[in-house]
Formats: sequence, C-alpha cells, structure tokens
Amino acid sequence: MGVTMEQKICYVVGAGENYGLDFAPRPGDMVIAADAGLQYLEQAGIEADLAIGDFDSLHFVPRHPRVMKLNAEKDDTDMAAAIREGVRAGYDLFHLYCGTGGRIDHTIANLQLLAELSQHGRQGYLFGQDSVLTAVTDGTLGFSWDAAGFVSVFSHSERSEGVFLKGLKYELADAVLTNTFPLGVSNEFTGQESTITVGKGTLLVVFPRAVVCRKVK
Repeated sequence: MGVTMEQKICYVVGAGENYGLDFAPRPGDMVIAADAGLQYLEQAGIEADLAIGDFDSLHFVPRHPRVMKLNAEKDDTDMAAAIREGVRAGYDLFHLYCGTGGRIDHTIANLQLLAELSQHGRQGYLFGQDSVLTAVTDGTLGFSWDAAGFVSVFSHSERSEGVFLKGLKYELADAVLTNTFPLGVSNEFTGQESTITVGKGTLLVVFPRAVVCRKVK
C-alpha cells in the first residue's frame, strides 16, 4: 500500500501481531516503537527514532538514545502515546504496524485512533495481515483503476451522511450509513477509478494491503 503524495510519514510499530514491516523510511520520516514494537523493528533492521511505552510487553526498559517511559496506569495506550508524539513532531500522515491481531480490545482501540486522526484533519493507515484500515471524515478517498479485491465501508460515527460510493460494484448516492447496520461490507473494486465520499461523519474503510489509497479531499 502506498500514497501518491510526497508527504512525510510517521511510522508507528506496536506490540501486536507482526505481519511484516514492508516499509523503508525516507529522509524526513519518523519511526516510533511502541513498547515491544522495538523488537520487531530491530529484527527488520529498521532504526527507531523514539521508543515509547510502559514496556510491559517488552518486559524491560530498552537502552535506546531516545526512550519515553510511561506509567503503566495511564489513560493512553502505548500506540496512542506514540501517535501523540508524532503529532507533536509535526506529522499528519501515520502508518501503523503491528496494531491488529492478538487482543481484540487493542485492535478496537487502534480503530478509534484512526478516527481521531481523521477527525483532526490527519490520516492514518493501520496495516493488518492482508488488509489496511483507514478513516475519512467529511471528505473523499480515491483508488486507482488497478485496485482489486474487496473493500468495506463502515460508519464510525453514529450517522454518516452524504455517502457516495462511485466506481465500485455496489454504488451509493447520497446515502446514510449508521454504526449499527453494516450496509457497506464486502463491496468490490471493478477495474476503474473509484471514490468513497462522506459529507458529514466518519467512515472506516477496509481494503487489501496491496491497494493504493489516497485522500482526495
């Protein structure tokens, strides 16, 4: 999965299931290890710019040039704290790895982080085993003609109004989705450019890991 814009990326690697760190940071990007994500980065030969967490998963405080040790009793998850540091460093685009699998409550927490990023004008992508999850608020996501496979759209907000699905197998025009009925599950790309738009609200979108997604507006 990639992005079409030349935008600096903050990579955050958590302590969930590791389905592969298939990224290579460019100059200006930032890499943050959340707790045991540091071990995944070391195994992949990727240097972390910051290690943050209460380190209950790692079981020790690492010897790293930049470590932020968090209290075990806190409101933020380690992933949330890592994203906050990325925001403080000026990043608006986040790629999150090792944040799915394992404990379902941690996965749900990371979905909420995608929505929070989106609602504050930023963009986050959560990489799972075979899929990527993202969120869009009052805006549009675009996919190129060569996108293939299934794409699912869910309302994260109680209501998502003005929903348009164009270029997909099942299109919608000015529809309303709610967070209690999965109308947008299991749609399909069709070999043409496609867009997902929401006029008011926040959508969660799931698509194959090989597909390129871009935020149009």
